Amino acid sequence: MADGGDGGAGAGVEAAGGRVSAQPQERATWWDERFDFQTTFLQCLAKHVPNTYSAEMDPLLEKQEEMVQATILYPLECYLFGEDPDIFLEKLQQSGTSQLCGKVFKGGETTYSCRDCAVDPTCVLCMDCFQNSIHKNHRYKMHSSTGGGFCDCGDTEAWKAGPLCTKHEPGASGTAKENSEYQLNEEVMEHSRRVFPSVIKYIVDMLIWEEEKELPLELAVREKADNYYCVLFNDEHHSYDHVIYSLQRALGCELGEAQLHTTAIDKEGRRAVKAGHYASCQEAKEEIKRHSENVSQRPLHVEVLHADVMAHQKFALRLGSWLNKLMSYSSDFRQIFCQICLKEDAGSEKPCFISKLMLWDAKLHKGARKVLHELIFSSFFMEMEYKKLFAVEFVKYYKSLQKEYINDDHDRVLSVTALSVQMFTVPTLARHLIEEQKVITIITETLLEVLPEYLDKNDKFNFQGYSQDKLNRVYAVIYDLRYVLISKPTLWTDRLRERFLEGFVSFLRILTCMQGMEEIKRQIGQHIEVDPDWEAAIAIQMQLKNILLMFQEWCACDEELLLKAYKECHKAVMRCSTNGRSREKTVFHLCGHTLESRPYRVSTDPVSIHLPLSRTLAGLHVRLSKTGTISRLHEFVSPEEFQVDLLVEYPLRCLVLVAQVAAEMWRRNGLSLISQVFYYQDVKCREEMYDKDIIMLQIGASLMDPNHFLLLILQRYELADAFKKMKPTKDQDLIKQCNVLIEEMLQILIYVVGERYVPGVSNVTKEDVIMREIIHLLCIEPMAHSAITKSLPENENNETGLENVIDKVATFKKPGVSGHGVYELKDECLKEFNMFFYHYTKTQHSKAEHTQKKRRKQENRDEALPPPPPPDFSPAFSNVVRLLNCDIMMHIMRTILQRAVELETHLWTEAMIQMVLHLLSLGLLEEQQQLQKSPEEEVTFDFYHKATRMGSSALNAVNILMLLEKLKRVPQLEAQKDTVSWILQMFDTVKRLREKSSLATVAVTSGSEVTKGDESTQDKEKAERKRKAEAARLHRQKIMAQMSALQRNFIETHKLLYENTLEMQGKEDALMEEESMSLAIDCSKIALGPKRGPSVAEKEVLTCILCQEEQEVKLESAAMVLSACVQKSTALTQNRSRILELSGDTLDPLFMHPDLPCGTHTGSCGHVMHAACWQKYFEAMQLNFRQRLHVEQIFDLENGEYLCPLCKSLCNTVIPIVPLQAQKINSEDAEAVAQILSLARWLEIVIVRISGYSVKNAKGEKQNPPTFINKGMGNSALEFHSILSFGVQSSAKYSSSIKEMLILFATTIYRVGLKVAPNEADYRIPMMTWSTCAFTIQCIENLLETEGKPLFGSLQNRQHSGLKALVQFAAAQRTTSPQVLIQKHLIRLLGVLLPNFKVEDTPSLLEVDMFHILVGVVLSFPSLYWEDAVDLQPSSISSAYNHLYLFHLTTLAHITQIVLSSATESPTARSHENSEEACSAQSFCKEVCQYTSGCFSQDVPGWLVWDCVKKGIMPYLRCAALFFHYLLGVSPPEELLQVSEEGQFKALCSYLSLPTNLFLLFQEYWDTVNPLLQRWCADPVVLSCLKGKSIAVRYPRKRNSLIELPEDYSCLLNQASQFRCPRSSDDEQKHPVLCLFCGAMLCSQNTCCQELVNGEELGACTSHALQCGAGVCMFLKIRECKVVLIEGKTRGCLYPAPYLDEYGETDPGLKRGNPLHLCRERYRKLHLLWQQHCVIEEIARSQETNQIFFGFNWQLL
Repeated sequence: MADGGDGGAGAGVEAAGGRVSAQPQERATWWDERFDFQTTFLQCLAKHVPNTYSAEMDPLLEKQEEMVQATILYPLECYLFGEDPDIFLEKLQQSGTSQLCGKVFKGGETTYSCRDCAVDPTCVLCMDCFQNSIHKNHRYKMHSSTGGGFCDCGDTEAWKAGPLCTKHEPGASGTAKENSEYQLNEEVMEHSRRVFPSVIKYIVDMLIWEEEKELPLELAVREKADNYYCVLFNDEHHSYDHVIYSLQRALGCELGEAQLHTTAIDKEGRRAVKAGHYASCQEAKEEIKRHSENVSQRPLHVEVLHADVMAHQKFALRLGSWLNKLMSYSSDFRQIFCQICLKEDAGSEKPCFISKLMLWDAKLHKGARKVLHELIFSSFFMEMEYKKLFAVEFVKYYKSLQKEYINDDHDRVLSVTALSVQMFTVPTLARHLIEEQKVITIITETLLEVLPEYLDKNDKFNFQGYSQDKLNRVYAVIYDLRYVLISKPTLWTDRLRERFLEGFVSFLRILTCMQGMEEIKRQIGQHIEVDPDWEAAIAIQMQLKNILLMFQEWCACDEELLLKAYKECHKAVMRCSTNGRSREKTVFHLCGHTLESRPYRVSTDPVSIHLPLSRTLAGLHVRLSKTGTISRLHEFVSPEEFQVDLLVEYPLRCLVLVAQVAAEMWRRNGLSLISQVFYYQDVKCREEMYDKDIIMLQIGASLMDPNHFLLLILQRYELADAFKKMKPTKDQDLIKQCNVLIEEMLQILIYVVGERYVPGVSNVTKEDVIMREIIHLLCIEPMAHSAITKSLPENENNETGLENVIDKVATFKKPGVSGHGVYELKDECLKEFNMFFYHYTKTQHSKAEHTQKKRRKQENRDEALPPPPPPDFSPAFSNVVRLLNCDIMMHIMRTILQRAVELETHLWTEAMIQMVLHLLSLGLLEEQQQLQKSPEEEVTFDFYHKATRMGSSALNAVNILMLLEKLKRVPQLEAQKDTVSWILQMFDTVKRLREKSSLATVAVTSGSEVTKGDESTQDKEKAERKRKAEAARLHRQKIMAQMSALQRNFIETHKLLYENTLEMQGKEDALMEEESMSLAIDCSKIALGPKRGPSVAEKEVLTCILCQEEQEVKLESAAMVLSACVQKSTALTQNRSRILELSGDTLDPLFMHPDLPCGTHTGSCGHVMHAACWQKYFEAMQLNFRQRLHVEQIFDLENGEYLCPLCKSLCNTVIPIVPLQAQKINSEDAEAVAQILSLARWLEIVIVRISGYSVKNAKGEKQNPPTFINKGMGNSALEFHSILSFGVQSSAKYSSSIKEMLILFATTIYRVGLKVAPNEADYRIPMMTWSTCAFTIQCIENLLETEGKPLFGSLQNRQHSGLKALVQFAAAQRTTSPQVLIQKHLIRLLGVLLPNFKVEDTPSLLEVDMFHILVGVVLSFPSLYWEDAVDLQPSSISSAYNHLYLFHLTTLAHITQIVLSSATESPTARSHENSEEACSAQSFCKEVCQYTSGCFSQDVPGWLVWDCVKKGIMPYLRCAALFFHYLLGVSPPEELLQVSEEGQFKALCSYLSLPTNLFLLFQEYWDTVNPLLQRWCADPVVLSCLKGKSIAVRYPRKRNSLIELPEDYSCLLNQASQFRCPRSSDDEQKHPVLCLFCGAMLCSQNTCCQELVNGEELGACTSHALQCGAGVCMFLKIRECKVVLIEGKTRGCLYPAPYLDEYGETDPGLKRGNPLHLCRERYRKLHLLWQQHCVIEEIARSQETNQIFFGFNWQLL
């Protein structure tokens, strides 16, 4: 391969020479000849760099880049490669890539870790590698990178399996495995050895250059001009706004300019903010400092730099990027680069180049650090050998680097110390650093060196007045220790042992400073004044938790090491325990046993909760026991040195402190102590605090005399007197205190004896421990996976081990549409329940006990909850059980039971008895287990014997057994009866086991006898329960009898009232029956025309939700209203790309485009109020709001918004409830009219009427009224008043309050729908009324269709009452407007249907939505009946015909619309049915073809046309049916109350008086319709559509839904990672959000995409929502997995995303990182939220419950 490369190189030079101007090529050879490359290079830079980077204030980046390429980089590359760079690099790129991916993560980028294969959680993959790896099908986790990490694909040490993705596998890019990278030829290698040192030296020199005015001599060639820059540097102390303010004040610049500067400073780390002479820049510097300094903040960092210095520093970074790119091409380049960077001058003490840069890192600005770190990643970290050498350098300077970082103020991501994770987590490298570089010792020493100010005079830490920022930085050092220890060695060498032990001893020094730190003393008298700082100490404890465990695990890997470490730890504990030895010992006697101990009282002496040394020793002791090494312990620590009583002392004090806090003895010490105690027992800390203290007590119990141990405990709990003869005291507080202490002590004794689930304490595994934890959690209640995970401790790999065992103990229950999945405990695991589980909090304990007792009750079993038999102690701990049968324990138990039996109420509690019973159970279980395993004479554990022995020789002495018998009779202990019975049975069992000699027979007989005993007691209990149940039943019967007697009495006294209601009910029933009869006889469920069915107008009596008074709805009564919300909506739009008009000042809303781009929707929550009550309520809210100006409101009162008083839905108006006017049609009259009034005749009459009005209105102006000639009836004399001859009636009279509400609601629709100021007299108000009526009906029809529900009978009550009120309002609204105006609108609407009324700007047939036209003409038609003198409206018969003919006309137009726009598609294969419909369709098409001069193709088969028409017209017919039903009140046919395709069509046709073959309509009215059809078809817009020049909407319109989301969430993350902000050139990670309406990906919360809309700055989402959803929109924040709902500019809320993990839980913020999959049901719920127009309602509800969101600026989203 190398040869081929050479030949290519020669050829390339010639080619290059020909292509590039000679000058750079010459320079390349010129550098070569002069030989001293460095001088030539620097001269070249000195000449070109200052010119290139001269305009620093507003640089022309493209021009700068061109100049740099032409003058420096291109010649340099030509010299380096010896040929045209493009050709050379192309060759290199094709030759294969490195196996390591090496992608460096930016902040916010998604990373993936595999829980099955990763060696530790820091091993991560980038999106591309993950998608192409085997881990995609494993248990993976997703997380957002904080930035600065590195993809580990290709690193074999990071993965147990699948280290390479398919992209990085050898041979993936067509290369052979053994030669996966192209070897550079010798010449290029030689050149690079010459070029790199100069380039690297220049970069290093310029980056660490400190002179502000001068350059190095070799770069300063020309006269120095007086050009300076005032440069402002970034820091993390000053906020954005503060910097902007300081710049504005200091430089007098505009806000925009200051914002630009600040953004650049934040991104790059520095920026020139002023250019000029030295003096002016110096002055600007002082000004900026002055303005940015205040009491709490130091000034901003500003420097004045010479223009040339600035230029060279800028170019040094450009060269860094150039090198970075070069590194990615070839391993040889990387190696040469690394060698030069690591090379130290012989005999010089100076660090090498890379170390210089690392040491200078904290002084560099952000931009320089980024370049430097990327360079390290692309070079050192891509070559394993050099990574090792780099790590050695890093550790060499580790202390100074960390100190620099701790004093620096930049984020960790930007510090070179953040690279530690890349080196310390590589197992082989970590081993090497431990062995050769003492890395553990160095890290621990660094920790001590950076915390000296927190050490007190006793060399203990004390974090009072600590700095949070500094401690957060110190945690970074602790993390490094964790990284080094993360993978345990499998092979131990002597050197590794030695170094590790050395590091361990060094670590013990830190623990020594923590042992006993921050001691506290009990406050007596007055309360503590200031709570001391406790968080820091606990936080460090949390940080160290896993490290302590890892050290213990490391020690346990090697027997020798474990013993040595134990010895060192023991020594350290002893050193810390000596200080209390000065006092004299005291003596304590009880029950013939004596204890000598040092006087100490937790309640008066200082005590500390921090004992990491003692706890580490406990951890090591358990590991000694587990590995069996404990047998050799005496060789390392002699029994005399061991002093077990001292070891137990401190943990015991700690437990006593917790008990005294529970007994409220430390109340005056404030919250800080309560918080510490909480964390002491909390899952985050307990493994290395509370649990280890229990273990330490177990160690004490196993090595001390049990009686002495118990005496020590009694003394420390300050209960020595409580178990001697008590002097009665009246002080209730003291008694309560004493009782709580006894309870706490008994609990600890239960734990010491009973808690054996620790590997080492007994023979259990980690899995057993986790299973037991889970069982006890699920005994409280079923829990979600995340809740269980949170309640389990995590190991160093952040794993809890939950998944491995959960299925053994629990079953998973999937979630519904809301909520989450839960685990339920399997029944067979219930027997494991231990009421006194040591990780239960007090609430959990009582909850679990309650749940389990309830369960047993339901199963009809007794309520005893005895402990499960515990596993045996391991040999080292076997002596602990002796506590149970020692004298002091017997004395304690006997005393407590005796107090209960003697009913000394104040000296015992039920909880205490419960604990004593539990201890008794434990003792009996232990003896039973031992007897079953060994012959009786070998069992020394004589619990039964001790418990049945008398306490003393006194006459009244009793034993425990006798006390238990008496206990059953104590009324207060009813709840414990079952437990006592169980214990008495156990006594019996053990007694039998003791008496029988042969084990086998014992087991059988005792088993059966016990069950017999059991049965007899169970029978008794069942009988007792039955008796109680019977008594309860009789009691209930008695009460019911009393209640009905009272009721009768009430009815007697209020007889009148009852009779009335009963009568009414009877009448109503009769009426209903009559009606149903008539309906059965007259099946005319027809809404239109002479056969119109009767309208069902029931009397409406409604209750006001505010005053609770009822009122019947009548025209003349005061108005009643429904609360409602009017909003703009794009839910039905067919064209999202259409630009919406934001302001409707000039908009004409009469015609709706068939795209339905944006409508006005009116929804109601269905709650009724009196108009007057509502007005009072609204005014009260306004008043309330004015008084609370500082509180932000959820709703905008200025725009009439309020929350419904009942359901808290957001409303912005009210709909007046107008009663339906019942109208009956006399069938004889109707038939008579039918003879005369054909469509043609009706049209003539209408036209004459309209012409007459036009003449009247013209007032003498010359105007040709529209004429309509009909051949058949040309001679009949029609005149202006003919229209009245078919029946009129006087108009309905509305009460003034109804009129007022009609105007109010109509104005709201106009204001909201057009986004204009309210104006009651505007001519567009009626148009908007009809429009919202039509649009709302279309929305409801769309919703019913999408949900697959029938058209009638399935609406929610709120939708039904809202729609009914809306349609009746729309009909009534006409009366509040001038009739002339309504007529004008009517003429314009009819202009579409009757083209001879050519009013100006009438749209073409294909440009209007026919249903909107229908609603408009039907509701405005009565205006033709208006006369000057009288107020008339059409009679029932007139309106029946009007409706029929208007509907037929509109339908004919709509059919034509469908045929023209949708029946043009090529036919799919289908049987050619020659049905009647198909033939009619065929003949109709011929006519259309003729009228469109052949533009409409006649070849479309008839059956296809009929099919298109039938499908296309359905939504229109469904909408029309809803409209006429709510307008006229005629009941719909039965078929429309269920879902069926065919039946529905027929039923709709019959209800709407249409023939089922719709084309017959044309034939019926052919003479009249023919001229209309001609005009419709000849319209230029129609012809242009047919010729394919423009596109018409196809019918049926598509039903909108939210965009299709991918099943797997990682696909979305993948899309987001490829998203580039269209307006930003940098590659900073953005916040991509996805619009769920249209699928647009936007860049959210970023200044780059803010837009000015009407003079306001709006964020990308808010401005997109205005166009896409008319202000309402749904977005998915991809990186956070949250849905955001927004409305307008000021409101929004978060909503759970429809993605769930396998446990049925959402994961906002990807905190847990489990794989997520789309939940269709939840996505459908979101879809319905949108289609039902409830988004605003959801936002208002959410904001009302989470008022904290008010701080968020929604308009910049």
